[in-house]
Amino acid sequence: MKKFIIVVICVITVGFFWFKNKESGTSSTVIVYVSEDQVFSEPVLNAFEKVTGIKVKAVYDTEESKSTGAMNRLIAEKNNPQADVYWANEPIRAEVLKQRGISAPYFSKNAAGIPDNFKDSKGYWTGFSARARVLVVNKKVKKKPASIIAYTEPQWKGKAVIANPLFGTTTTQISALFTIWGDTRAKDFMNKVKENKTKISSSNGESADLVASGEFDFSLVDSDDAINRSRQGKPIEMIYPDQGKNEIGCLIVPNAAVLINGAPHIANAKKLIDYLLSKQTEKKLAFADCAQIPLHTGVDTPKELKNIEQLKTMKINYGEVALELQKIQPFLKSWVGY
Repeated sequence: MKKFIIVVICVITVGFFWFKNKESGTSSTVIVYVSEDQVFSEPVLNAFEKVTGIKVKAVYDTEESKSTGAMNRLIAEKNNPQADVYWANEPIRAEVLKQRGISAPYFSKNAAGIPDNFKDSKGYWTGFSARARVLVVNKKVKKKPASIIAYTEPQWKGKAVIANPLFGTTTTQISALFTIWGDTRAKDFMNKVKENKTKISSSNGESADLVASGEFDFSLVDSDDAINRSRQGKPIEMIYPDQGKNEIGCLIVPNAAVLINGAPHIANAKKLIDYLLSKQTEKKLAFADCAQIPLHTGVDTPKELKNIEQLKTMKINYGEVALELQKIQPFLKSWVGY
């Protein structure tokens, strides 16, 4: 009987400490779901492992489920969270998770140097390492466009291409225009883009390739698409659009670090978010092939990139853009012809 009591006490003690470790997140593991391309995100996560000794278990989006697979998995796991952190490749899906109660607030010490317009005011996500939405223009074009309004101008009729606005950052771009301009002006702009015989491509990458080949004069793409073609020696030029005094500025699409509500390893989750938001991570991603723009000031960048403080950026609320994105889906499907 005495031995039995000792065994029971040992079991209870072990169980207690296992439960406490699980609740406090003191194990040596962190689980992160990742929408950023694995080729760029994995080296950062490996560096975090090396620096901290915390084992990273990463679940990456596949090309087939790009940017939505991880988010949908988080939604499905809402009542039984498996992930600690979500590394989103843009803030719109981070906003969706906030609206559904799947994320939790966390104010990282490394968020202090990031401009307020690139993070959630209540701490539900923080942006870092961004892409800019830029015009990629073939070098043979003598008078180059400087604004997205060029899509509606007669001189560019049949000479421009844009990625399908139902997907990716083009959807974000159009949704942002709706929040800035309002429904009437934004719909008028989109209709004029269509009337100007603009080609719809399958992706930003295809758009950049069509411009590089000379088949079209210009397109609106992500800055990494433009820089990659330039580094390959393609005859293209990257232009940051709408930089004039009365113009709207270029859209900035940051990554977003999100703490998951009910994270199994919360202490390690916060350490990973701190690392993602650090200047050293932003420098890594600036000099990687993705060539992302640091949101902290004073971070070295390659020659092709402008610093964030050198750019006139679009003044938007990403939460409003997320709501607008859902609202305008019927219009965009009609516009594309679905």
